[in-house]
This record gives sequence, C-alpha cells and structure tokens, in this order.
Amino acid sequence: MTGPLSGTTVLDFSRVLAAPLATQVLAELGATVVKVERPSSGDETRGFEPRLPHGESAYFFAFNRGKKSVTLDLKDPRGQAVARRLAARADVVVENFLPGAMDRMGLGYADLSEGHPELVYVSATGFGQTGPDRDRKGYDTVFQALSGVMAMTGEPDGPPSKTGIPVADLTSGLWVVIAVLAGLAGRAATGRGRHLDVSMMDVQLSLHALNAARLFALGEDPVRTGTEHPGRVPSAAFQAGDGEWLHISGSDQHWGPLCTVLGLDELAADPALRGNSGRVEQRARVMKALRGAIAQHDRDALVKELRAADVPAGAVRSVREALADPHAVARGVVGEFTHPSEGTFPALRTPLRETGGDAPAPGVPPLLGADTDDVLAELGFDPGEIEGLRAAGVIR
Repeated sequence: MTGPLSGTTVLDFSRVLAAPLATQVLAELGATVVKVERPSSGDETRGFEPRLPHGESAYFFAFNRGKKSVTLDLKDPRGQAVARRLAARADVVVENFLPGAMDRMGLGYADLSEGHPELVYVSATGFGQTGPDRDRKGYDTVFQALSGVMAMTGEPDGPPSKTGIPVADLTSGLWVVIAVLAGLAGRAATGRGRHLDVSMMDVQLSLHALNAARLFALGEDPVRTGTEHPGRVPSAAFQAGDGEWLHISGSDQHWGPLCTVLGLDELAADPALRGNSGRVEQRARVMKALRGAIAQHDRDALVKELRAADVPAGAVRSVREALADPHAVARGVVGEFTHPSEGTFPALRTPLRETGGDAPAPGVPPLLGADTDDVLAELGFDPGEIEGLRAAGVIR
C-alpha cells in the first residue's frame, strides 16, 4: 500500500486485539507489516467466533488486514534466529508478550538493538515493564474494572457495567500507534531508535482526565450517571413518545432554542437557568421538565426540529443504522476486500484521510503462513533451507 509510512517495515509479534489493531493501522498508513504467528494455530483470534463459511474468523479479519503472515516457532532456537534476521531489516518491532518473555528468547530490545540502534521497539503489555503488577495478566474488561471505568459506567441505580466496545483494547492500540510514530519521529531527529513501554492499565487511567480533575479539585470520586453528563445540563438520552431514544447535548447558547422547540417557556424565562451552573444545581427540575416535553414528540420529527434550531441532538441508533447512515456512506466508512477463501467481505476503513482524498482501501487479512516462503527467500534462505525448517516444524 502507498501512504505516509510507505518504506517502513514493521515486525509484528503481537496477538489478540490491542497491538494487532495498532499494526493494522500502520499497514493502512502504508507500512509493510510482517506478522509472526505460531505454526500450529497462528494468532489465537483465528479461532474466535464468529466464523465465516470457510472457517476464517471475522474477529481476526477486524484487526489483521493488510499484513503479511509468517509462521515461526519462537520457542525453537532456529525460529528465534530467523526472527532476529527479520528484525535486522525492520524499522519497528511491536510485541505484546509478558515482560521478560522476549528477552528469554533473545528477541528483547537489548538483543535486537545491538548492531541496529535505529530500531524502534514498542512493548504493549497489560501493566507495563515496571511495577509490582508487571507480570499480571489481564483482558479488556479486567482493565475496565481495575481502572475505575466500569465503576462509573451504567445507570446510577444499577450495577457497574462494561462499555459497549472493548475500550481498553481499542484505546491501548491507538497509543501503540502513537508510540510507533513518536519513535520514528525521534529516530528521524537523532538517528537512534528507542524502547517504548505502553501499559493498558496506564492508558485506561489516562482516560480519566476529566474525572481525575474533579477528584483532585473537589475530593469527590466520580459516580455512575448513565447517559447524563455530570457537569452539563442538558446532556442525556431521552425517550420520545414513540418509544425511540434520542440524545440532546448543548451549551448555554442552545438552551433558549431548545426550550422554544419544546414549548418550555417557563424554563426559558427563568434567569437562574440561563447558565449551565444553574441548570446543574436544579438538575432534577430541569430533567423532569425535559423528559415530560420530549415524551410528547416522535423521535425523528423532534430531532429534525432541534437540528433546524441548531441544537445538537441525534437519534440513539443501532450499529447497523449508524453504518447505513447517508453521511457514513458518503464518507466511505465501509469498504471491502476480497479474501482468497472467504471472497468479498466488508470492513471499516481507517478514519484518516488526506483533504481531497479518500481513505485507504481495507487490506486483505492473510491466510496463516501465506507469506512465509517469500519472506524467508527475501532474507536469503534457499528452497532447501526453507523446506528443512518446515520439516522440523519451525515454520508451517
């Protein structure tokens, strides 16, 4: 693929979601990404549901497009030697093994950067390379729980809830991308690479910027507020008269127009409610009035009226509805690729595009080991050596 990272080679030792998302983004920005997988089964997500008619995983498809797949047994010294030869030609290494695992295989930063000081090496782990929990394992929902995200997600009178998307994995993957780009920028300035440490737990805690500010300022631990914003009124989801839901959010300049559309002249005339702080103080009164008024309207007609009055509002839609929205269609949010066994399959395109240009087309997820022979041949292995590694089970 062409793109701003064309000419950059990324050696990808990652599995599952967060770091594979990152290397997929790098591939869609033009980097050549070589994904190293186990000969027996590959990335474990190849076995995740839902499965497609010919056995491939839609989960794997979501985070591994545009990559090359090379199988290597990294527990075998011969596989480790091949990996070191791959790393010697790479600009970037991304790995998400537990701390110390890559070092034990001779594939840690100290080993790979010796003689290759330009290497940018990113380690993406649950708890980072240091600290008492560095060897602790975890998954997305565990990090949501431990970080406080789960405790403040859900309705005030309900139990803690996970988010509707794997927010810990997704946001951590984006920080891996940031780490790679920072490393490449630093190398361009100094001629040297570096080892960058991305912790999923750190990333989740960083998402509490506003919550932490409230805690630091007031000493108050944030609590669950459902769809309501703790510091702004109105900003919440409301049920319309036809049973459908919409979300309304706005600042002081939207308060008057909102009241006009809803016929809430008494609220509009109250000087105590013209500023957000007053509406927050009288949250119960304001929200009761809004809920009652909104229940008199059908959702879509009300959204149209609010938008005409320049009040930020929108229907609460399903994923299917959101992806089929005319604006999403016009922006080309959904693309497609043609897979060698599963045929044509839809995929979300990267949201990054140049002005006047289109988003990159989705790359094709590789079959397990599809590029092993070609990549090893590029490293100088002859056909006999490749077949020897295959016969020994080092490659597939």
